Amino acid sequence: MKKHSCLLFLLILLANCALLGQKIFPRAKYNFNSDWKVFVGDAKEASATNFDDAQWKKVTLPYAWNEDDAFKKDIADLSTGIAWYRKHFKLPAAAKGQKVFLEFEGIRQAGEFYLNGKPIGISENGAMAFGFDVSDVAKFGDEENVLAARIDNDWNYKEKATNTKFQWEDKNFNANYGGITKNVYLHIAPKLYQTLPLYSNLKTTGVYVYADNFNIKGKSATVHAESEIKNETAQPQQVRYEVSVLDLTGKLLKTFTGETTNIAPGETKTLKASSAVNNLNFWSWGYGYLYDVQTSLLLNNQPVDIVSTKTGFRKTEFKAGMIYLNDRVIMVHGYAQRTTNEWPAIGASVPAWLSDYSNGLMVEGNANLVRWMHITPWKQDIESLDRVGLMQSMQAGDAEHDVEGTRWEQRKALMRDAIVYNRNNPSIVFYESGNESISEAHMQDMKNIRDQYDPHGGRAIGSREMLDSKIAEYGGEMLYTNKSAHIPMWAMEYSRDEGSRKYWDDYTPPYHKDGDGPQHKGQPAKEYNRNMESHAVENVKRWFEFWRERPGTGKRVSSGGVNIVWSESNTHHRGAENYRRSGEVDALRIKKQNFFANQVMWDGWVNPEKQHLHIIGHWNYEAGVKKDVFVVSTADKVELKVNNQSYGYGTKSDGFLFTFKNIEWKPGDISAIGYDAVGKPVCGDTIATVGAPAALRLTAIKRPTDFVADGHDLALVEVEVVDAKGQRCPTALNTIHYSVDGPAEWRGGMAMGTDNYILAKSFPVEGGVNRFFIRSTTQPGTVIVKANADGLKEATLSLTTKPYSVENGLSKILPSAELPSRLERGSTPSTPSYFVTRTPINIVSATAGAHADSAFASYDDNELSDWVNDGKLSTAWIEYTLDREATVKEITLKLNNFRSRIYPLRITVDDKEVFNGTTQTTLGYYTIQCKPQKGKKVKIQLTGAASTKSNSSGVEVNGKKLDDGVTRDDAKAKGTLSIIEAEIYEAIENGKKTVSVSK
Repeated sequence: MKKHSCLLFLLILLANCALLGQKIFPRAKYNFNSDWKVFVGDAKEASATNFDDAQWKKVTLPYAWNEDDAFKKDIADLSTGIAWYRKHFKLPAAAKGQKVFLEFEGIRQAGEFYLNGKPIGISENGAMAFGFDVSDVAKFGDEENVLAARIDNDWNYKEKATNTKFQWEDKNFNANYGGITKNVYLHIAPKLYQTLPLYSNLKTTGVYVYADNFNIKGKSATVHAESEIKNETAQPQQVRYEVSVLDLTGKLLKTFTGETTNIAPGETKTLKASSAVNNLNFWSWGYGYLYDVQTSLLLNNQPVDIVSTKTGFRKTEFKAGMIYLNDRVIMVHGYAQRTTNEWPAIGASVPAWLSDYSNGLMVEGNANLVRWMHITPWKQDIESLDRVGLMQSMQAGDAEHDVEGTRWEQRKALMRDAIVYNRNNPSIVFYESGNESISEAHMQDMKNIRDQYDPHGGRAIGSREMLDSKIAEYGGEMLYTNKSAHIPMWAMEYSRDEGSRKYWDDYTPPYHKDGDGPQHKGQPAKEYNRNMESHAVENVKRWFEFWRERPGTGKRVSSGGVNIVWSESNTHHRGAENYRRSGEVDALRIKKQNFFANQVMWDGWVNPEKQHLHIIGHWNYEAGVKKDVFVVSTADKVELKVNNQSYGYGTKSDGFLFTFKNIEWKPGDISAIGYDAVGKPVCGDTIATVGAPAALRLTAIKRPTDFVADGHDLALVEVEVVDAKGQRCPTALNTIHYSVDGPAEWRGGMAMGTDNYILAKSFPVEGGVNRFFIRSTTQPGTVIVKANADGLKEATLSLTTKPYSVENGLSKILPSAELPSRLERGSTPSTPSYFVTRTPINIVSATAGAHADSAFASYDDNELSDWVNDGKLSTAWIEYTLDREATVKEITLKLNNFRSRIYPLRITVDDKEVFNGTTQTTLGYYTIQCKPQKGKKVKIQLTGAASTKSNSSGVEVNGKKLDDGVTRDDAKAKGTLSIIEAEIYEAIENGKKTVSVSK
């Protein structure tokens, strides 16, 4: 029976293929990364088929020809020039007469491409994917094809048609790893086919999958699929469109069909189908649940072209200043990461499992969003965030400013291409149009592109800043707190301080005093030469500025912020080293103390939902050391013990920080216990003194897939200095010497020092630990790694690389094959994510001592406007009329020069004094606790001259003036009161918190 069914299917397929006028060959997508050759230099005639490339270096893509520079050189000194890439390959004879496409995920910067000696096209923007139709140039069967590419990564490359440099070719943030640095694929399709989502060169948009009509509790939604199709046969075709939804296990969940349509020869059409689908698992934070949506073109009820799109379904809303994911409010906390996401001696071109490892660590640290900076991320990272369950903000391309003319057209084209290519990836929640504010006309341009190519994807489009935009759907500055009752506002880079993993604190070898380091461009750079302890403490302080204005605290709220950067970066730096050390992990993704601080504070959608505690530092000091001990915790109070002797409760500040002053070190252990409001222990942490260094330990970082001999795969190996009990020695700085035997390439690790020890086979641990890379060759086998150091027992590690199947330059094994989705956090909780902690009282009008006609600007939900008096102390007052009589408990103000000046104020409610004191400097908003008083009129009056408190010059080390309110500077004014935003609150009745409302 089975044989008869197979025969029937074959006969139908033959009939369909006859209608198409072509031979049988199933649609295929091949990994095209293997068997390339590279030559650095501008080789003459290298595009010719018969060019002799026998002596060129053999590589597997993705591969940056200047990878050796990564973290060895400052970004401005990375090697540039021309490099040629060539590949010899064969195509199946049975594919002759079908469509053949090449898909490049991206190159750096520009490339000219040739197949079999004929030019097939160019790509110049250095950021996005592009494709070529090579159907008429390709050879089949035993005939060899030769693909050649001339790649130019000149920093000043200019687009040929316009003689204009792309704005994102920037030596601050866009590390210049040259060549074909991203994955390449080859597609074979029938002549009646669904197009690829490659707008550059091909001008096609591919498949679009989305959902609407969500019922989150009922686990259902309407799933839509649209495919752009082309008929390149000689006959008209009658096509039916069919869609199948398969879950994470491959189980068929639903099949549904769309219209049957006639498509003429040479015609392009879009086919659509939709259906309600039940039993859906919705993609969520830390829950990377994905589906395969198969879209099929049917002739005579049999498929002739099938495309599988991996996607996920989630509901988003952006309203009332908040972000909703699956009907639950989520506050952004995560990282602004360089799009190159680079690694030492590798650059950006890592295997897919390492992308998942790095991005998965962010989820482990309770980050929920990555804001890629300046440039569209590569597809491998986008797909990785789908799997690990991490929201992302996808950029187009820019530098720091709005632009006009050709450069704006370049930015629009990149946004269009990026949306078309990435619109099926559920992790993308934001499209960012610029790293600074753009004009309303330009914002509308970008919104139009989104609406044309992704009208149903549930993604907000905006730009950095955009505080008063009527078009942007989200915004937010870099370092400061913004709030809104309208569109979500979140900080784009809220902490940019730098600190090395090598430096624990002031009391630990190598005894680097916190903040010590050279000036940067003539400016003090203390904030960029921190140790891990002060860096972690500063991160707590910064995060609390945003979290205290969280959803539930009023009508106007902050939607959070992201911290720059996630991992050490080979980009713009301000500290002593030639790379950026702002990361929560170092360049090899070893965790720093600020990773754990964030992990404690961020374990929740808005409010922390689990109790955590972390003691910052270690407990290996010299006798006589006395130091402050810092604990980060979500608990109400924290007790510290040394060898079980209590040192009482710490001083709580900044929401999550507990400080214990002048604690004397004693060998043994130090522990901290967190208690809730009723005194119940809810969390704890202990650090023990570790013994003297005794041995080395080598451990391969766990991976979900085999280490394969494809010439590109990497093993990431950790080395530790341990004591006799196997405990890592936190103060060890030993130099370790390595040897490698077997089919592998040493790529090494990194440490602070000359050339940062890139590619060196001897380099030190820092804090008792370091890591290094081993790259596979194309020969499978056993690799033996040995590590030794003076006075320590050596370590040996055995690695085995598995065979990798490639035939004629093609592989059916895609780079991300077998990588699992991470589901640890579970689906979106049905419980509220926050509680209402206070009730806003609406202001209906205001009068003032001067400029009363602009008094409304102090409560207009626009942080670019303010009310200001005329500079006289006698007129430095404003009085608000409330919409109802209420008991005023708190007043939150954003004052001009908020980060540098303090203001003596007197506040009355119906002429009764409720506050007489001084504000404090903040990153935006300051809340005044008032003596509760019932009334309807609130008057705020300046009682004396404001004074400068901050020691900061107000200028970044790069010379850029830091934001400090509205553009007018009141720093020298004595009797000036300027209010950007005023909010008035009453306490919740009976002092009880109320549950948030999800909808």
